[in-house]
Amino acid sequence: MQKNILNADENDTGIRLDVFAFTNLGGTYSRSYLQKLIDDGFFNLNGKPAKRSSKLKACDEISFSIPEPQKVSLEAEDIPIEIIYEDSSIAVINKPYGMTVHAGAGRNSGTLVNALLYKIKDLSGIGGEERPGIVHRLDKDTAGILVVAKNDISHRNLSKDFAERKIYKEYAAIVQGIVYPQNGTIEEKIGRHPVNRKKMAVTSSGRESITEYSTLKNFKTQAGNYTLIKIILHTGRTHQIRVHMAHKNNPIIGDPLYSKNTKQLNTPLMLSSVKLSFNHPETGKPMTFEITYPDHMAKFLKKIEKIPPR
Repeated sequence: MQKNILNADENDTGIRLDVFAFTNLGGTYSRSYLQKLIDDGFFNLNGKPAKRSSKLKACDEISFSIPEPQKVSLEAEDIPIEIIYEDSSIAVINKPYGMTVHAGAGRNSGTLVNALLYKIKDLSGIGGEERPGIVHRLDKDTAGILVVAKNDISHRNLSKDFAERKIYKEYAAIVQGIVYPQNGTIEEKIGRHPVNRKKMAVTSSGRESITEYSTLKNFKTQAGNYTLIKIILHTGRTHQIRVHMAHKNNPIIGDPLYSKNTKQLNTPLMLSSVKLSFNHPETGKPMTFEITYPDHMAKFLKKIEKIPPR
């Protein structure tokens, strides 16, 4: 592996190492990938191992190396998935509810990556051994549109566009209660929950998070009130929509982490990525993909429409 060197200047004083790395290399590598390289010891600060949170000073020397992509050891599995679009650069997938995107935490099979390895033979390797081709993700219980890179150039360009917020991401959700105001933007920082490390939370020490929402339909029924909303994501934090809507006291129906009424309702998570717009990572051509609501959301909407109103 070739050793590379960057030098910090006065403008970089006080900046974290992972922020500095992404500022200088973000056009080629994703933020999460660079953080993993720092954690794995591929970055040194003034000749010594460093942490991603290390603060820089003027004239600091940052030396690093980028490992060659590892050969994917995950097994290809013949799992049915819907490929909405595919060319030599990308594939656009309609991910079903309940499918994990990539391996991790002891899960090495049944993931979207396992299915992609069977369907697509030329996946990008830059995402690492467990995440070939993956440039963004959806939670296991979130359904809908997801784009996958099939070569390294597409992977780098898409990762850069996601990082620079050039991708249009639209979701649909069914939440508890009537949302007030009907349309608005939630700008609350999100970080790791201080007690339950499996959850995220609105916290002053979190990262900037922006969720725009608008009401599509209200349901005032004898069984309860519900709202169908459209959501546009301006940032991409873990569990962002789920955390922000729960913070508004309108948690998403079926949310196992952020809704107290999930067990009573006994439904899947009513959240789906329904529209994705971006420029093709190699040709620059504008592309838009849009889908209807997944079956579990469509059935739930029909169910509550039949409940007598209050």
